[in-house]
Amino acid sequence: MRLLSPGKYLCLLTGLALASLAPAADMAPALEQVQTIVSKGKAGKLDHLALDAKRDRLFLANTSNGTLDVFDLKAGKLLRQLTGQAGIAGVTYAPDLDRLFVGLGTGQVCNVFAGENYQLQKTVKFPGDCDNVRYDAASNQVFVAHDEKMLGVIDAKTYAMKSGIKLTGAAEGFQVAHGQPKLFVVIPSPSQVLTIDTNERKVTGTYPIKAAANGHPLALDEANKRVFVGCRTEPMVVVLDAETGKEITSIPVPKDIDDLYLDAKRKRLFASCGEGFVAVIRQMDADHYAVEEKIPTASGAKTSLFDADSSRLFVAVPRQQGKEGPEIRVFKVKE
Repeated sequence: MRLLSPGKYLCLLTGLALASLAPAADMAPALEQVQTIVSKGKAGKLDHLALDAKRDRLFLANTSNGTLDVFDLKAGKLLRQLTGQAGIAGVTYAPDLDRLFVGLGTGQVCNVFAGENYQLQKTVKFPGDCDNVRYDAASNQVFVAHDEKMLGVIDAKTYAMKSGIKLTGAAEGFQVAHGQPKLFVVIPSPSQVLTIDTNERKVTGTYPIKAAANGHPLALDEANKRVFVGCRTEPMVVVLDAETGKEITSIPVPKDIDDLYLDAKRKRLFASCGEGFVAVIRQMDADHYAVEEKIPTASGAKTSLFDADSSRLFVAVPRQQGKEGPEIRVFKVKE
């Protein structure tokens, strides 16, 4: 009998273990589409989303249309489109202040709207075009990525500009940690993650990403001290130790990933990819992951938003040939 080498034997055991965890052919999908809401606008790019959970309203940066789209999720319809938002890219909602902050990718501004009636409250100017935005309720700060290799900082209560945070490159995805003044930022080039002290507004750590490049979305597993970075070159999710930056593992995903979320309750990651899939990644433990399934969406449907409280994933679908307009497809997570 021919004996396997230790290395081949280990690979065989790993393969068998993953195979045993693979879903059966008749297993129900992790996500069930429960709603489709049609918007208005031509074919083209859609960008980030935000949620007003109290009113059950969803906001979409409809870039190709130059509008902020407001959807009534309960009624399942487009409520209104806020015009004059050329190059709209990022959007975040501050529930405690009932305000929307919208970054314009070609306008060098962040617009602030009232959450009740969507009236423009303030236009905050930046030295470069704005992209993604995030709200930190603990510090009442809004962080705005712009193309000057900076994170701009706005006092969400007074709209005053604070000193910006100098970065090593243009920022893509970023997330604020809960319960501590810390923010994680993805820099596509050079390929790395930065940690930032949100009180001091300065970079405190640099984690190079070696397994892949062109990182875009970022998600956090704070319980297990893990950072997930969705990379486009090669297309994969890279898992890092949140304290040391050590690369733990990587998981291949479809092309053109743009949003990534952890469902901590069910130990799954949802990765929306422009190739036309949502990749569902199962978390066996803090160091081991496997793609559970790939749920078809549509070409270019790369931005999404996951709401853990309602167990819904919202996927933005650009207008497809023969369709009336762009769509929001709402998926419910199955237990």
